[in-house]
Amino acid sequence: MAQARLPIYYQTLGVPDTLEGRFSILTIHLFAVFRRLKSAGAEATATAQALADRFVADMDTVLREIGVGDLSVPKKVRKLVAGGANLIESYDRAAAAGGQALETVIADSLPLDGEEARAASAKLTPYVNAMLEDLKTQPIEDICAGRIRFPDVPAA
Repeated sequence: MAQARLPIYYQTLGVPDTLEGRFSILTIHLFAVFRRLKSAGAEATATAQALADRFVADMDTVLREIGVGDLSVPKKVRKLVAGGANLIESYDRAAAAGGQALETVIADSLPLDGEEARAASAKLTPYVNAMLEDLKTQPIEDICAGRIRFPDVPAA
């Protein structure tokens, strides 16, 4: 969560500083961590589930904090979680495909139109690729313990 709140995404890389923009950045980070955890054994599977559970709880809290009515929160959380899961799967397929696929999927997922989305994605994708590579080098025990290091976000 802390990494997704860094102002650089919104002030420099062109991602809108909105609920949707922040959700996009959070989902990109979840994707990277889930991708690292997915093939690392039982402890990593348990950590992935705990991370997913935490994501759901945080979405519930955020919706309540912004004033969504109590009765509609569960429905909205389910919708957000399903959307996040679909995005994570799309990012994963695109990362596996290589080339420009990830940049295209990121552009499509940002709450921006056409050229703005492509420009923001072009700035964001090198960071996402660096994050994926960096996470591969981090010991799974550290990641499972919540000690994750993210690379610096490039200024442009």
